[in-house]
Amino acid sequence: MRRFAGWGILFLAITAAVAAQQPDFSKVQIKVTKVAGTVYLLQGAGGNIGVSVGEDGIVVVDDQFAPLAQKIQAALKGITDKPVRFVINTHWHGDHTGGNAYWQQQAPIIAQENVRKRLEEGGTVLGRNVPPAESGALPIVTFNDRASVYLNGEEIRAIHFPHGHTDGDSVIYFTKSNVVHMGDDFVTYGFPFIDLDSGGSVEGMIAAVEKVIATVPPDAKVIPGHGGLSTVADLKPFVEMLKETSARVAAGIKQGKTLEQLKQEKVLAGYEKWSGDFIKTDSFIETLYNDLTGKQPHQFTPHN
Repeated sequence: MRRFAGWGILFLAITAAVAAQQPDFSKVQIKVTKVAGTVYLLQGAGGNIGVSVGEDGIVVVDDQFAPLAQKIQAALKGITDKPVRFVINTHWHGDHTGGNAYWQQQAPIIAQENVRKRLEEGGTVLGRNVPPAESGALPIVTFNDRASVYLNGEEIRAIHFPHGHTDGDSVIYFTKSNVVHMGDDFVTYGFPFIDLDSGGSVEGMIAAVEKVIATVPPDAKVIPGHGGLSTVADLKPFVEMLKETSARVAAGIKQGKTLEQLKQEKVLAGYEKWSGDFIKTDSFIETLYNDLTGKQPHQFTPHN
């Protein structure tokens, strides 16, 4: 199992305002990878960026952190001189939307309507308050179920999958290039972060991943929210893990077991390889327990 790199751990913590000090963004390098067709993958710090490049201009999916905006701009200039035409947010977390205010000076930001709502109101992530975003960072084009951008010879389709990682998740499908950007409904660092405070749920994440497996071609390239370029085949063990682990915790709840009993009994034995530096096994048990019992987390502790 590929693990979430140290930078990623630190930056997601910053998104939730739990980091004690600002990192040195000057050390972050933007890595550019050609994926397929018009699509490139940009990796720096925070969520993966998907980019469509062609004669019509650039479509950017997610934009990481504000201090990295000029580095990301320079990386795009290394690919093409065409302008950015649209930016799409896969969800509201700051490691995917932190550059919104910068990019919206160049192009409109598109997102599912719950993304704008949560950015506008602020909220709680990882047990800490996230303040409302500045007005310039709010998406100015929103949609409910789906939206399409027709650019660079293909339909770039954003589809809302409710209550997965959050309640505003969009999976982005570059239809001609045969590439899908999963946002944080699929990550490669191990157990995923399911943001219950933002309307996420394990059932919704399972539904999202299963729908993608069933509808995109099996040879499609997959950009995870965090981690290296993946395939549709990589989605299958991920969703099976979600189904089996949630079933085990649900069975324990049905038997009247407490959260502490489930942890002590090692209810997820056999899934140790999914325990990462960010979401460890006990933390994932706690997420599943809170989700399945309808309890909201008061203080999420990812490093249990």
